[in-house]
Amino acid sequence: MLTVAFPAAAFDTNCYVLAPAAGEECVIVDPGIGVEETLRAVLTEHRLRPAAVLLTHGHIDHVYSVTPVCGADTAAYIHGDDRYRLVDLLANVNPGLLGMLEQQFGSKATWTEPSKVVEIRDRAALELAGLTFEVLHAPGHTEGSVMYAVDAVPDGIADQVDVDRTVLSGDVLFAGSIGRTDLPGGDPAAMNRSLRDVVLPLPDTTLVLPGHYQATTMDRERATNPYLQGLAP
Repeated sequence: MLTVAFPAAAFDTNCYVLAPAAGEECVIVDPGIGVEETLRAVLTEHRLRPAAVLLTHGHIDHVYSVTPVCGADTAAYIHGDDRYRLVDLLANVNPGLLGMLEQQFGSKATWTEPSKVVEIRDRAALELAGLTFEVLHAPGHTEGSVMYAVDAVPDGIADQVDVDRTVLSGDVLFAGSIGRTDLPGGDPAAMNRSLRDVVLPLPDTTLVLPGHYQATTMDRERATNPYLQGLAP
């Protein structure tokens, strides 16, 4: 699976581009703040055509560029419980944070709802760009946080680590940590349930591509992540 990852211009949010191979359709995951120029370069370099945009949740650092990236024809996929966040994204952002971002980028933040939005549900199978993604609803960071599981791994990665599948974990699971639960829509109890019932059952041979920071594996996180210790699936 052709896999390209790069950080957004704010918050180091990981944006991912996935495709069966160069010259094919692709899926874009979490186009955050200031990703458009880099994303265009990636699509051009690998001759990729966007088939869909997958959103792990509705926070500004993961969705800010979704509307220009989708344009008029490409659909954005988001869990129904976070769908409301795309209606008026900026209304759900702390004014102080918004002001900081506007000062950093030298322009006023604007928002237009994507033209095509598909609401997804837990365990749905999304067949997009020649790949099949299973939706794993894992609330706690937000109400509609999801992970996307695919039975493929990035080209060349299996030569380096023992993995045979990939999960795009958004802000549910990081290398050595988890997403915050103290923001609006966050719920510590829901996060613990998601970690116990959704994350822990993932096979050790799962490559984890998180919303921030470096990639990891379930084998490593099960053994070392303090937030997974003491939980029983």
